[in-house]
Amino acid sequence: MKIRVNRDVLADAVAWAARVLPSRPVVPVLSGLLLEAGESLSLSAFDYDVSARAVIDADVAEEGSVLIPGRLLAEISRSLPAEDVEIVTEGPEAVLTCGSAEFGLVTMPVEDFPTLPTMPPAIGAVGGGVFASAVGQVAPAASRDDTLPMLTGIRVDIEGESLAMAATDRYRIAARDFTWRPAGPDVAVSAMVPARVLVEVAKSLRGGEVSIAMGDGVAGFESVGRSTTVRLLDEQFIDYRARLTSDWSIRADVPVTPFVNAIKRVALVAERNTAIRLSFTQGQVLIQAGGGDIGRGTEVVECELRGEDIQIAFQSQFLLDGLVGLESDLARINMESPTRPALIQDVPGDAASSFRYLVMSLRQP
Repeated sequence: MKIRVNRDVLADAVAWAARVLPSRPVVPVLSGLLLEAGESLSLSAFDYDVSARAVIDADVAEEGSVLIPGRLLAEISRSLPAEDVEIVTEGPEAVLTCGSAEFGLVTMPVEDFPTLPTMPPAIGAVGGGVFASAVGQVAPAASRDDTLPMLTGIRVDIEGESLAMAATDRYRIAARDFTWRPAGPDVAVSAMVPARVLVEVAKSLRGGEVSIAMGDGVAGFESVGRSTTVRLLDEQFIDYRARLTSDWSIRADVPVTPFVNAIKRVALVAERNTAIRLSFTQGQVLIQAGGGDIGRGTEVVECELRGEDIQIAFQSQFLLDGLVGLESDLARINMESPTRPALIQDVPGDAASSFRYLVMSLRQP
């Protein structure tokens, strides 16, 4: 193989594909990036659960393929000078030259690299910005504890032009609905997609339209020459919609930015896993934390309250995750009692609000 490629284009593609490389591969070849040169240059990574493939333009003098240690190639490519990069295979080495810099990288056997999964049939598409926004809103509520796989996933429900995402770690539920362009009017799919994969996909495919594919226990996402497949979680999900509906007797509308900033300041004196206490009265919410060995903090933010005064407490980061996901300037906090969960949503907070965040309250000291 002999190719020449733009340094920035190569570094970007290598970094994107290398993000799925396992930190502890079960077999050595899974730590490699497969470079295949034909009409263009493709770079592929695979760990048996997630695959990533990027296709970029390159001047191909000799077609071929080579398997190169992926993380090392990523570090080298982003440190190269701003000149074209030439990669040539010579025996057991891939020689990478850029300006006066030259690296000889020991290759791995291409024939040992597993075959990437076939991209399943596309079922529709959505703008990358909308997709990234939705994933960013729901993903914080997904658990990082792999002992309960269902909690580490994002539930995706598709019916016609409606696409819904939801995640939960048992202490909160985040849900977002939005419209998309299905491939056909009768598309109806439900799937559990690993949250960490959706987050990476959303970050990297924000700029263009995202094509979504589903089939045979695999989901696929493709945009602007980059594609990812992921094995779906074989798990059921809770009936989250039923938990997001209630006859809320107390409702507080609070300006998002001042509220978020105040919580962050007051939380500086809150010990780990202790509560942020919110006291809602007509015209204001008093935010309190601390009182132990570190100190205490209080701050007042204006709010509009409908219903009785209430004092309620939350884990500060859980509360912030819901507030920063809002897209309006006002947050609506729906409550029933100090011991029941609260629902956070945009204002106007009617049933059509697309983002909803249910968070458990904490017992107050």
